[in-house]
Amino acid sequence: MDRRQFISRSFMLSAAGVLAPEWVFANTEPVVETAQGRVRGRINDAGIHVFKGMRYGQAERFMPPVAPNAWAGIADAFDYGDQSPQARTRLASAEPMTDDCLRINVWTPAIDQVKRPVLLWFHGGGFEAGSGSSPLYDGSNMARRGDVVVATINHRLNVFGHCYLGEVLGDEFAQSGNVGYLDLIRSMEWVRENISQFGGDPDNVMIYGQSGGGRKVSLCYAGQDAQGLFHQGVVQSGSHLKIQTTEQATGLTRALLSELGISPANARQLQQMDIDTLSAAQRKVIAAAGSRFSPVLDNKTFVTHPWLPEAPALSVDKPMMLGTTRTELSNQMGTIPGIFDMTVAEAKERLAGFLEVGDINDAWEIFQASRPQANPSEVFFTIVSARGYVRDQTIMAEQRVNSGARDNTYVYRLMWRQPVEGGRRVSQHSLDLPFMFDNVAAGANMTGPDNEQTRAMADNMANSWLAFARTGNPNNSSVPAWAPYDLSRRNTMLFDVPSLAVDDPHREEREFMARYASQQDGGNALHRQNMD
Repeated sequence: MDRRQFISRSFMLSAAGVLAPEWVFANTEPVVETAQGRVRGRINDAGIHVFKGMRYGQAERFMPPVAPNAWAGIADAFDYGDQSPQARTRLASAEPMTDDCLRINVWTPAIDQVKRPVLLWFHGGGFEAGSGSSPLYDGSNMARRGDVVVATINHRLNVFGHCYLGEVLGDEFAQSGNVGYLDLIRSMEWVRENISQFGGDPDNVMIYGQSGGGRKVSLCYAGQDAQGLFHQGVVQSGSHLKIQTTEQATGLTRALLSELGISPANARQLQQMDIDTLSAAQRKVIAAAGSRFSPVLDNKTFVTHPWLPEAPALSVDKPMMLGTTRTELSNQMGTIPGIFDMTVAEAKERLAGFLEVGDINDAWEIFQASRPQANPSEVFFTIVSARGYVRDQTIMAEQRVNSGARDNTYVYRLMWRQPVEGGRRVSQHSLDLPFMFDNVAAGANMTGPDNEQTRAMADNMANSWLAFARTGNPNNSSVPAWAPYDLSRRNTMLFDVPSLAVDDPHREEREFMARYASQQDGGNALHRQNMD
């Protein structure tokens, strides 16, 4: 049978109401029947079945998403779909930026009924940037390594996902400040409805994300709408403890309307405004306000802050793994002139933006002691990363334990020193991505080229993520025994070559930082307030 006959017969089978048997497409372009219609993917060189750019939802601007419309025939799922409008930074992908951005990508070893664990990835970029099509997020290697199904998504961001209009337009727009979060819910609903057709198990779904993606996972543990849609989760460098109040969110909205010359009574005009105009106005507003469009305590989607003053009781039974890298902010602050060549005096002067002035000398002594050979810049990065990322991660872990999740909470810290740039970035924000995705080649700008060390790190981290996805417990043969986190031992996996599981590592640093509340109590992240 040639290709034309093959396609013709396939359509005849479809028209007759008969699904083509799996073998028909096995050696060409696999076709899967979803709840809305048939989709056609491709098999890549690694033998992984890949489906890109599928719609998991649709939505009117600022409104909650719904299931996508059904279609006839077969929709090609060969290319990544549109992404949410955003600034054209390194976090954006090459795809178009439109409102039609509710897209999902799936990598699976086979189209069968094996019921593999499902890993659903929420991309980073805060709540304002990024997409699911970064080469670092390609799911091929993890699907093959662990015999799992991997999925990534795009969803609405910044003003398109978090513009709170409830105060100016009433109840119809009560959830407008959280539609980007509701897109996550819709993606999980799509997984529940469809993933078994891709060889996945809808009853074993791990959500995970780094940076902004970790923040999204944090919110899902606190969201009533998310319950029953996932079973374990990983928060990577993104513990999100508090969200904007309606007063804060309304202030941004009113500033946006003022910038555009629109009265609050006519705020519906924002729904029809062209993307470029709305995006440009948003950038001016956030520059002036020093805060960004992000999830809102709208008393409907969220009725309390997600993690403060206590952890969400509704998700105590769901295992969580959470952690940070050692020097997160050597990434975000690494472009500041002279930041890697500071003297002790210069480093202490810059610390005044992060710590109380009277605490700086004590902090320096404590953190220097944990790495006596470090230069002043490295000590600085360790302190400010502990003040921001590590402190919030510790609060989240403690809240989990205090709520009763003592046996299913696992904490890690990435310690491996990256060799690029002479090692001066130490263990920067995002360094986990090439290892836990088993995509070292895509992250060579951070990891350096493939070698024995990077292969060991990929084994340590990718296998831990896969074990956690499969069972809710990250223990595996690549790492030493890893105990759940509690307030006595505080066992923490230090990912390195070799990795070590250590009780309460850097205890003096943790005890010093315990005097500080979450950086989120002050609104915007500290490093964003101090990047002069």
